[in-house]
Amino acid sequence: MAINTIMVVGAGQMGSGIAQVAAQAGMQVILNDIKDEFIQKGLAATGKILERNVANGKLSADEKAAILARITPSTALEDAAGADFVVEAASESMAIKTQIFQALDKAARPGVILASNTSSLPITEIGAITGRPERVIGMHFMNPVPVMPLVEVIRGIATSDATFASVDALARAMGKTPVEVNDAPGFISNRVLLPMINEAIFCVHEGVATPAAVDSVMKLGMNHPMGPLTLADFIGLDTCLAIMEVLYAGFADSKYRPCPLLRKMVKAGWLGRKSGKGFYEYA
Repeated sequence: MAINTIMVVGAGQMGSGIAQVAAQAGMQVILNDIKDEFIQKGLAATGKILERNVANGKLSADEKAAILARITPSTALEDAAGADFVVEAASESMAIKTQIFQALDKAARPGVILASNTSSLPITEIGAITGRPERVIGMHFMNPVPVMPLVEVIRGIATSDATFASVDALARAMGKTPVEVNDAPGFISNRVLLPMINEAIFCVHEGVATPAAVDSVMKLGMNHPMGPLTLADFIGLDTCLAIMEVLYAGFADSKYRPCPLLRKMVKAGWLGRKSGKGFYEYA
């Protein structure tokens, strides 16, 4: 099936970024969320990114307008009936994703692939709640989506070769580099990254060093472009905790135990950049 129209479910930072790169690749995009105000916020963020590209000479004003014109707002999951491909980018909650995928399974045409941008939840389990597990796959974009080239393409136990090939080709058409991964807690990216962030938080929790010192060691000594605690604030500490919980439950191994300081900060509402305070403070 040719993929000309994509539905993106979730208009937050990840969803609006996916919508942008799909529209830039010439595809029609249905951008869905539960409220129009969320969609408009996502579109406004996309508009600012595109405007910077115009100012930098990377786009013309006409190209910017054409990209935005290819994105259609939607507040009804039933609009999936008009999509050739659907990718979900909602909150990292299995309960939420279950509701969404059950609704999408009913609304989307039988041959349409349903993908999830989940960063850690099992694709096999998501596929099993639908009537098309062979057409369910993970399509994990990196943040920020318009900038980062990687897409983890995650095969559930039932995902067909044809589904993988279609998503691999779609990622390339969107200007991304797909990497094949089999379904496992945290996949590759977060199985490696989040324990490092968690260990950095333990260093602060145990009084080994300040957040700035930990970040400086990793930037200056390991050549990381961003320190792990700055990165945690960027990702969102609630998201970091959710992924660590998935790893801890999935492997039943104490090395994935979330740091108590991480739990405490999330309970305090100190979630990083999006709340204005995390390991650092943000205006």
